[in-house]
Amino acid sequence: MSDTKNATSKGSGLRVVIGSDHRGALAAEHVLGTLERLGYDGYIIGICEGSCDYPEQAYLVGEEINSGKAQRGVLICGTGIGMSIAANKIKGLRAALVHDELTAQLSRSHNDANVLCLSADLLGERLIEKIIETWMGADFEGGRHARRVNKITAIENGEDPRLIKDAQPAS
Repeated sequence: MSDTKNATSKGSGLRVVIGSDHRGALAAEHVLGTLERLGYDGYIIGICEGSCDYPEQAYLVGEEINSGKAQRGVLICGTGIGMSIAANKIKGLRAALVHDELTAQLSRSHNDANVLCLSADLLGERLIEKIIETWMGADFEGGRHARRVNKITAIENGEDPRLIKDAQPAS
């Protein structure tokens, strides 16, 4: 594996790290091109040369986000399921497996997902483009959704989410 493949920044300020296993490598290239076209600063980390394991790629993306080098991530494997499970084990990540534009929109607007998980085997290039466009363009709505995201953070911190009553950040 080489370290990274960078896209040109077009001034959006939002950095997006992309990780994939061997089954998602071609889709990762396509996602990078889509991000570039949309004006985002994207890069692929941990490029697979041959077979590689999705938990390692999820971990690399998580490190980039948690270090502040990237604000969002995209993870791609055959089904997207393994990436989603692995990424959601990493503190600070809210990874959503999406299959269409609606779930992409809701993962951002309701769940403030900072990692998008995609299936390389089940989604075509055009649908992946639409999902990326939708997910990158969506904003978190806050309000009642902020309280729920804070409850997720409480669980992540080993706290009882029933104790979170308002939209204040969990400890």
